Amino acid sequence: MVSGFERSNRSLPCVRSPHLATVAIVGLIAFLFGPPVVVAAAGTSSPVESKATALFKAGDYSEVTALYRSLPPEAMPSKEFLRLALQSYIRLGQTDEALSIYSKLTQPGQSHDAAFLRPLALGMITSHVRDRNEHVRIAAYSALAELGLPETAAILEDGLLDSSVVVRARAAEAIGKAGLGVTSGALRRALRDAMPTVRIAAMTALGEAVATDVRQRLIDVARTEDGPESIFASAALVKLGHSEQLAEITNAATLPDAESRMAALGVLGRLKRSSSLAVLAQAVYDPDPSVRAFAAGALGEFGSPDGAAPLTHAIGDESAMIRAVAAASLGRLGIKDTRPLLLALTRDPDARVRANAAEGLLRLGDNSAIALAAELARHPDPSIRGAAAQALSASPNEQALTLLRSLLSDQQPLPRLSAAKALRKSNDRAIPILVQGLRDTDEAVRIAAANSLLQQLAKHPASKRRR
Repeated sequence: MVSGFERSNRSLPCVRSPHLATVAIVGLIAFLFGPPVVVAAAGTSSPVESKATALFKAGDYSEVTALYRSLPPEAMPSKEFLRLALQSYIRLGQTDEALSIYSKLTQPGQSHDAAFLRPLALGMITSHVRDRNEHVRIAAYSALAELGLPETAAILEDGLLDSSVVVRARAAEAIGKAGLGVTSGALRRALRDAMPTVRIAAMTALGEAVATDVRQRLIDVARTEDGPESIFASAALVKLGHSEQLAEITNAATLPDAESRMAALGVLGRLKRSSSLAVLAQAVYDPDPSVRAFAAGALGEFGSPDGAAPLTHAIGDESAMIRAVAAASLGRLGIKDTRPLLLALTRDPDARVRANAAEGLLRLGDNSAIALAAELARHPDPSIRGAAAQALSASPNEQALTLLRSLLSDQQPLPRLSAAKALRKSNDRAIPILVQGLRDTDEAVRIAAANSLLQQLAKHPASKRRR
């Protein structure tokens, strides 16, 4: 008996050309499995693609995504249609769906396309600015504060209305970083926020912007307020040209209130006036451990080689916290002669001190410290594994990149978060690793990966990057 398949096969005409053979095969497939999905030929647009293009141009992004979701599973949409769907999902704030489409556009071995990756990464951050969880909103606005992107102006000013004090402070900082301080009315209104933390952030941003119209407000705060708020107002005035206010900050570094001393030391480290170095050097002898730690950190930020002597004293402090900060600061000075001091700290009984010593050595170009960082990356304490990631951020070495890739897959979110942040300082080979980080199960890690990705793309602005 002749089967249906055989009868169908015998009924096929004898084909003598490749074109007729193709037609015959397509016909057989249609007979057996139903009609194939029509794919537009090169240089032409399918009806679905033309419809998506029209909807996208009209701003009907939800309709474009609905059209994409309506495709049957076996469909093979064109790259142009995928791009339209990707951009629509981004504009709707649905970054997980956009990332899924981006993966289809960039298969293994293909190049990453910065033209789509940049808005995707930015969308990963901005889609969380109204998250119900405060810590996620803080992560989003902290990332925006580091990036300082003028196109996020509306989001940043909206953040000044958030219920979270930290979010409002980060939003004020971000407005300043984005270069919007000169014109932002919302930032000026933040000078009268109910919380000192937000007012301080606003004053700092306006001082950096040299916003002379708030001069009198800053003078009033410096004269009438006590503690850190007065100190930061004086620092903003120094930025506006009132150099006499530097003496007020210097005097605050010796006030009985430890919080005021810490604020003054932090400000002096950032202002980097040569006359302030002696004050910072003396503060490593302060009776309060927290103040000594601030002094050690401020000396690293100040960046003067003359800070090496007081930091040498600080690495012998009884407090592990101070030894750790001093180790990192020594590395930031970039003085090769301090290498033996940092090597001695790699044997410190405190793991965090060893991690910061490794960071300091890597800043000096001593790649032998990678072995110590690798050991700490296996430490049972997640915070120490996070400190190892921070240390590895100081090295462009390929081995450091491999370790950071591994830490980005850690079982705990803290090491993954630190690794995502560390990768922003690596080379462009970190880009595909960070793209994987966008898929992390933790929102804060995804935001950190997106932040680092944007910073990498800013450093390497070519339209195509290796996968």
